[in-house]
Amino acid sequence: MTFKLPDLPYAYDALAPYMSAETLTYHHDKHHQAYVDNGNKLIVGSGLEGKSLEEICVAAYAGKNQPLVNNLGQHYNHLHFWKWMKKGGGGNKLPGSVAKLVDGYGGFDKVRADFINAGTTQFGSGWAWLAIRDGKLEVSKTPNGENPLMHGAQPILGVDVWEHSYYIDYRNARPKYLEAWFDNLINWEHVEEMAG
Repeated sequence: MTFKLPDLPYAYDALAPYMSAETLTYHHDKHHQAYVDNGNKLIVGSGLEGKSLEEICVAAYAGKNQPLVNNLGQHYNHLHFWKWMKKGGGGNKLPGSVAKLVDGYGGFDKVRADFINAGTTQFGSGWAWLAIRDGKLEVSKTPNGENPLMHGAQPILGVDVWEHSYYIDYRNARPKYLEAWFDNLINWEHVEEMAG
């Protein structure tokens, strides 16, 4: 199976002013494309050809295949990252199944604060996550291309805190990026889909 870079599900300028067309052009067309290209080269001879992307993530992490974790892990993360955002997103009106998970965690404000804190305190490049483990919501963070699948949980929301995700628009103000992202861009319908 050859992995491909999908088109963005919206126009490059659709997420402005919270994420600029310039950021999306570089992030999607250059960075995500590089993960796809590298992943396609690295999968050859890995013994994981023909497996699903999710299976590859788990097996590459378990097998300590860091190049695959970094590239196909990032491909998985970004496939959903684009869908976790939409024009006019954010807000605290959550779909029923997601609202139930959030309430079980301690409520919307706690989830928001813990998620933003996870992204702010992830040292270097990585991600902040909402994931489901044993039927309960958890907030976590991972370095580089790792994701909750690799750690035995089901991701339902993730934010990219690599500098290329925010530096053009926010410079070094990662907390400001995370607040703007959470409050204005989250596509809660895709979160609900992932929560299944």
